Amino acid sequence: MSSYFRSSKPTDPMAVPPSYSDLGKSARDMFNKGYGFGIVKLELKTKSSSGVEFTASGSSNTDTGKASGSLETKYKVKAYGLTFTQKWNTDNILGTEISMEDQLAQGFKVALDTTFVPNTGKKSGKLKTSYKREYVNLGCDVDIDLSGPTVFGWAVLGYEGWLAGYQMAFDTAKYKLSQNNFALGYKAGDFQLHTNVNDGTEFGGSIYQKVNNKVETSINLAWTAGSNNTRFGIAAKYQMNEKTSIVTKVNNASLIGIGYAHTLRPGVKLTLSGLLDGKNFSAGGHKVGLAFELEA
Repeated sequence: MSSYFRSSKPTDPMAVPPSYSDLGKSARDMFNKGYGFGIVKLELKTKSSSGVEFTASGSSNTDTGKASGSLETKYKVKAYGLTFTQKWNTDNILGTEISMEDQLAQGFKVALDTTFVPNTGKKSGKLKTSYKREYVNLGCDVDIDLSGPTVFGWAVLGYEGWLAGYQMAFDTAKYKLSQNNFALGYKAGDFQLHTNVNDGTEFGGSIYQKVNNKVETSINLAWTAGSNNTRFGIAAKYQMNEKTSIVTKVNNASLIGIGYAHTLRPGVKLTLSGLLDGKNFSAGGHKVGLAFELEA
């Protein structure tokens, strides 16, 4: 989230706030990035001389033995603000997205995202629009469905570190809200606080703090109305040097995650991770993960 703020003045107001889905992202990344339990993964990123970006990845689940892969190509025409993205995976799902940004108006983006399954002939699509400027970030997505499209909308307001957001989904076929979420956050320096309420039943909160250049910490908390089951977790990241980092997390279910990432050389990154069940340590069932990331 820190990339959306400026610090040129002591009391600098909010620049462009993040989208609703990016609220609390710094805390979530502490729990999600750097891990790959039960997965062996290889990812390759490269760029052609003509500017086409390629991302190919393959993975195998160590529990089920199922292998999967995907290929993504992206080409940008900067003069017209256009981006063409095509995706394919081993489930034989084809995806195409065409987007245009900052052409109709500064900060306005429009995109058409479609998917096609050749085996079944199933097609789907979504029209996406967003607009961002100082203090506000708005968005509206519409499913391309003649039987009754679903309209997704969100808005985030920000000023002097404070963030307030709302997200909704309206089912036009049933004429009712299928999603109704609120969020409130605050950022001051290297400290970030985020709280949210989803559909009036799911309550969550997170705290992220960058202690110094090497240490980051995060706390997540979630609770469901009508249930005594409170979920919480603690995560930390230690940057040993410019090539090596260690991440760890633990939750109230006594699940302990550890990740180790090391850059073997420029463009080659190795990630090892493990998940331990603290309640059944001697019973086994722990998971490990291995990932190679190559970039040329």
